[in-house]
Amino acid sequence: MVRRSPINTGGVRAEVLTAWRTVDDDARVRICHVITRLILGGAQENTILTCEGLAARGHEVTLVTGPAIGPEGELMTRATAGDYRVIVLPAMRREIRPLRDRRVYHSLKRLLGEIKPDIVHTHSSKAGILARRAAAEVRRGPAAGGMKIVHTIHGLPFHSYETWWRNKLYIALERRAAERTDAIISVADAMTRQALSAGVGRAEQYTTIYSGMEVEPFLAPSPQADEFRGSLALPDDAVLVTQVSRLAELKGHEYLIEAACRLGEQVHFCLVGDGPLRRKIEKKISRRRLAGRFHIIGLVAPERIPAIMQASDIVVHCSLREGLARALPQAMLAGKPVVSFDIDGAREVVNEKTGVLLAPGDAEGLAEAIGRLAGSAQLRSDLSAAGRESCVDRFDHSRMVNQIEALYRRLR
Repeated sequence: MVRRSPINTGGVRAEVLTAWRTVDDDARVRICHVITRLILGGAQENTILTCEGLAARGHEVTLVTGPAIGPEGELMTRATAGDYRVIVLPAMRREIRPLRDRRVYHSLKRLLGEIKPDIVHTHSSKAGILARRAAAEVRRGPAAGGMKIVHTIHGLPFHSYETWWRNKLYIALERRAAERTDAIISVADAMTRQALSAGVGRAEQYTTIYSGMEVEPFLAPSPQADEFRGSLALPDDAVLVTQVSRLAELKGHEYLIEAACRLGEQVHFCLVGDGPLRRKIEKKISRRRLAGRFHIIGLVAPERIPAIMQASDIVVHCSLREGLARALPQAMLAGKPVVSFDIDGAREVVNEKTGVLLAPGDAEGLAEAIGRLAGSAQLRSDLSAAGRESCVDRFDHSRMVNQIEALYRRLR
């Protein structure tokens, strides 16, 4: 049962949605997760599965987040249905706004002072910086009780496509935040290497825990797969290439459109997701006279993704930066070969046995790889089998929760 209750945030309105359960107090760890927003995304799915898993094991879990606004969809509905408390700070947003961010920082301090968690676990850059500073201030007080601070790097805010001055600012902020952190979780080894090379934290702080997911829906054949494929009205000999990502900067849709121009009429493309670049992408597809071969289906509920993956023949991920795209192991679990740019953690799941890795931005290579896979059902089958076997255990959400829970206990 969910009920709403007030909480003191020092003048900044917060809505608390609470679902309580009776647990053994001796086994309970009080944990507070903080994330900037609960849009449809890998970091958000990771966080919700973690909260659900920890709450199911008897821990007292609170999730603090900003509003789920934007065109990317929301996971707030699932979060508030969970067996843990959800607190929404309306002022916590992704954009940098110094005055508003300062109010959020003070609200987080008050919240953490009231909750008195054993573990504060932060996600995403904005929430990670503000909440780790707030937690560090709170634990200086006499009633903190040995609070520990954990942060998960889902993706780094500094990268080669960002302006130099923003990179300089982000690195400075992340370095300072790491000094306040007891443990840092990376969703890929690549994130640890990049952070350490920028002077963020110390090697002994880092642990790689792959971002877990509910694997069973991808493994079991979905009756909705044929239905979805039929809804696209594809030719009988069509090969369907799918990309699941926000329609936003650095997601690489322009390279997929360029590759499509080099491929035969039987190759069709499905774009799953929405975002600020949707109209621009649609116009580019139209100018290239590819509208008949591109199917932009917009946002879909997360539970539909397994069927869409199974309905596809090839899954691509053309992003230019990503911690470790969940679409890659999801496709492999669904038994599909993948093609990805060789960025961040992609090579930790994609290799010559499971798919194709390409230099970032290589539209010609992308077309060649898709064409080669489209022309050989046997090659697709061989890559699919190896990919599924490599991901079943590694990306199971129960394993992720086990590893996170073990890390918490080591810290305490």
